[in-house]
Amino acid sequence: MNIDICQLVDLPKINDRRGNLTFVESGRHIPFDIRRVYYLYDVPGGAERGGHAHKKLHQLIIAMSGSFDIHLDDGHSKKVVHMNRSYYGLYVCPMIWREIDNFSSGAVCMVLASDYYEEEDYYREYAEFKKDVNKEAP
Repeated sequence: MNIDICQLVDLPKINDRRGNLTFVESGRHIPFDIRRVYYLYDVPGGAERGGHAHKKLHQLIIAMSGSFDIHLDDGHSKKVVHMNRSYYGLYVCPMIWREIDNFSSGAVCMVLASDYYEEEDYYREYAEFKKDVNKEAP
């Protein structure tokens, strides 16, 4: 996969004097059905999360509160996306290595995933990921 596929998705934002509302709909705002939702919170200062890639899983990552940086790597190119708005989601396709750091105090990172948890879908070693990326290259 190519890192350029990983893009920010502008989610609907309904403004109201009582508070704003944003929603996400499978197949409408994101190109997959949601099978799992998880979130990271109470991340200690200086800690990193992620540090893996998925073989088949699609994800949408949202900063529900606070901010953090997502480092993306397709084995050939890299980019960093700063997340700090709850009405933007970062679509991450399969075969992209990701690391998340620079969490602000009180940050909450929510992830919508295309499938249930399966350990076999993970690349946990960058060298193995890089080897398989190079196999796929033309």
